[in-house]
Amino acid sequence: MGWLPVALLAVPLLGALLLLVVPNVSRRALPTYGLVFSGVTFALGALMVATFDYGTAARTQFELDLPWIPGLGLRFHLGVDGVSLPLVALTALLTFLCFVYLGWGGGQAPDQLRFRPRALVFTLLVLEVGMIGTFLALDLLLFFVFFEIVLIPMYFLIGIWGGEGRRAASLKFILYTLLGSVVMLLGLLLVWAQTGTLDIVALSASHGAGMSRSVQILAFVAIGAGLAVKTPMWPLHTWLPDAHTEAPTVGSVLLAGVLLKMGTYGFARIAIPVLPEGAQAAAPWLGAFAVVGIVYGALACLAQRDLKRLIAYSSVGHMGFVLLGFATLTPVGVNGALFANVAHGLITGLLFFLTGAIKVRYGKADMPSMGGAMLATRPRLGALLTFAAIASLGLPGLAGFWGEMLALYGAFQPAAGLPRGLFLTYMVIGGLGAVLTAAYFVIMLSRVTHGHPATVAAGGGPGLSRVTAEDGGGPGLSHVTADDGGAPDERPVVPLGELWSVRAVLRPPRTRGEPAVDVDGHELLAWTPLVLLILLFGLWPGLLLSLTTPPVQTLLGALS
Repeated sequence: MGWLPVALLAVPLLGALLLLVVPNVSRRALPTYGLVFSGVTFALGALMVATFDYGTAARTQFELDLPWIPGLGLRFHLGVDGVSLPLVALTALLTFLCFVYLGWGGGQAPDQLRFRPRALVFTLLVLEVGMIGTFLALDLLLFFVFFEIVLIPMYFLIGIWGGEGRRAASLKFILYTLLGSVVMLLGLLLVWAQTGTLDIVALSASHGAGMSRSVQILAFVAIGAGLAVKTPMWPLHTWLPDAHTEAPTVGSVLLAGVLLKMGTYGFARIAIPVLPEGAQAAAPWLGAFAVVGIVYGALACLAQRDLKRLIAYSSVGHMGFVLLGFATLTPVGVNGALFANVAHGLITGLLFFLTGAIKVRYGKADMPSMGGAMLATRPRLGALLTFAAIASLGLPGLAGFWGEMLALYGAFQPAAGLPRGLFLTYMVIGGLGAVLTAAYFVIMLSRVTHGHPATVAAGGGPGLSRVTAEDGGGPGLSHVTADDGGAPDERPVVPLGELWSVRAVLRPPRTRGEPAVDVDGHELLAWTPLVLLILLFGLWPGLLLSLTTPPVQTLLGALS
């Protein structure tokens, strides 16, 4: 079934090209157009997951290997194994959910679709091609090409549809990532010069044969630096908070859910298996940067007022756990890193979806000025935010727990040849970072979801919209008010009996100008799959670990 990887790339690419050659696509049809092409891509990804041979997860499957540039020995080599399959599926899912969020939002969610909608759909489809191609590529230069393709659409996504500071944020993003890519390309060319091949499968199987230790160290540093920018690793992370803060909701979801994973995936697919001696020499340094990032990210989150910026800095800390798992060079640690990769994509993707919904309703993401009490005023939105936050802080039973726990456990017993005392120190510091992570999420929830509802006059007030029976709140419910001098009315905006009813949840989309109330049907359609997967992987981690363990053992080779 070598046609399947090609189809995964061809469908979104075809959708993007048709927008160029068919200029008369109706503006009204554009959301559905993007939904159809991303939906077909997601269906192909689901078919790949369903037909994958899980008994041989370490073997490359759905392989396609054709000459690309014969004069240079370059090949169009695609395929998946247990490491890349979850990321291909995650990419197809998140892109499809972004189009669900945009396309079925009635008059509220698709604010971006009212401004250059054709360009937005085109940009998202091209972005999907680059993201999926990165996880399918089995040739170093092909990997680099797909790795770079995503930069341009993400640059425009931030620069055109972003917030007030979008131009500076998009410029910072492109400068950082392009500079990192240049350094990475030098490392890839060094590997090619020393081995005479760019085939990732052959290079991984040889485990550094044909390259001296010094060459491996130099190549690992160059490739690792380029990947660390995309991850991002402290101190190369400074582009990330601005990019997330200014990006539109779907841009933040894909940036956190997929683009950051391209950097960490490069460590698992290229840097560690192709350059094992370089990885072993650099592992203590990689672990040091990882734990500094964990603690730094948590402390930065404690200082944030903006909810979106807080979640952006939380990604620095969570990616620190991923890098710490890689630095241990053990099957346990690397499996933990790969698990945390997927879990972070699901949880942080959900967090950015929720933050986008909050900005629509409150007009801002500044936590102190929201007024708090979201669980009382918008209970469904508050409950989902609470769920995503406790999943991100690593509550046992949810997906965020297993990756970080395994990364710390891997640091307890690192690979032979690594200084165990130093990695025990990393484990302790990482544990402190986990405590700080819990602290900033609890503080965030106390500011946003708890407290007394603000007093609201007939015209509305901070954090509350005027709600009537017609809004789906039920008969006889009027807007929330509080008498002067009296206690605030803490009744939920939606009566508890109606909280999860079909009528309250799947109400028709609002017309433009109608106040936003709690959670709409199209939002639940986009968010529910993420909630279910967070629960599934949290309660059944073996579902993912059994997929990644065989290829991890193969990729680590002698190091394991």
